[in-house]
Amino acid sequence: QVQLVESGGGLVQAGGSLRLSCAASGRTFSRYAMGWFRQAPGKEREFVAAMSWSGRPIYYADSVKGRFTISRDNAKNTVYLQMNSLKPEDTAVYYCAAGPGVTSTPEVYDYWGQGTQVTVSS
Repeated sequence: QVQLVESGGGLVQAGGSLRLSCAASGRTFSRYAMGWFRQAPGKEREFVAAMSWSGRPIYYADSVKGRFTISRDNAKNTVYLQMNSLKPEDTAVYYCAAGPGVTSTPEVYDYWGQGTQVTVSS
């Protein structure tokens, strides 16, 4: 099993930046694909970005492409989401997930973190 814990969320003004971290426990972390999802109040869970265990391929939602960057450090068992040029519509709870393959479908992922709140003010 894999335990995931997100951190780095907070309140930021529009146009600002945040970097989210997802710390994983377990020596098999490097073999998992990792994804980031988000969910705003009253809305369904939304795909943000995903990366394979080897670092490629990488996929981004159109809404964040060019602004967000997913990366991972397998030696530290950590995956990151660098978020730049933040917009109010980015406000959501952000979740990291681990699974057997790179996909935008949340049902494929096996393990999930507890989420971290990101709030972007206008």
